[in-house]
Amino acid sequence: MITKKRKLANAKVDANKAYTLKEASALVKELNTTKFDSSVDIHVRLGVDPKKADQAIRGTVSLPHGTGKTKSVLVLCTPDKEAEAKAAGADFVGLDDLIAKIEGGWTDVDVIVATPSVMPKMGKLGKVLGPRNLMPNPKTGTVTNDVAGAVKDLKGGKIAFKVDKAGIIHASIGRISFAPEKLVENSMELINALVKLKPATSKGTYVKGVNMASSMSPGILIDTKSVLN
Repeated sequence: MITKKRKLANAKVDANKAYTLKEASALVKELNTTKFDSSVDIHVRLGVDPKKADQAIRGTVSLPHGTGKTKSVLVLCTPDKEAEAKAAGADFVGLDDLIAKIEGGWTDVDVIVATPSVMPKMGKLGKVLGPRNLMPNPKTGTVTNDVAGAVKDLKGGKIAFKVDKAGIIHASIGRISFAPEKLVENSMELINALVKLKPATSKGTYVKGVNMASSMSPGILIDTKSVLN
């Protein structure tokens, strides 16, 4: 059943129109029906085949205005790196005790950072971390000896993205309380990062579609020309 609030929100969106990014960033705020500071997400459909290794787009980007949410970061490292990780603001720091906790099913964190030397111990955590997309990966900067730098980046608005099986990137680019200009700038930072990652083997149109929506709001179709020019 569609609620009265959702019907009113749906009526404000022209389903046959492709909005500019600037228009969409203002409209998404009008469509919000939640009482909490909901997330604003952007969905980018790419002309890639994720089954091909070189087209399985993934990476990271530092949003200029952050996501509006402070990430909980766990660092798995040797004792000589613990003080560095804690000073940078990591929420959980350790190694064997935390690995045992994760083996028991605990995953109450947003991101896990690990140093290369401890990765051999991470293999047995694949079944727990894999489905939750929490396994550290060099491509996303979460396997590194610079644990302080990684923690500061993650706390400051660095997000990881990965194309799904349908060729779509889903990412949070802010909160409904953000000014439209901040949503525009965060969105462009992500889209520019995706454009730079276009694989040479991807033929035809690369950015096929862009949509924006907040939690429980209808999606807004964005004119791809407005974000690529």
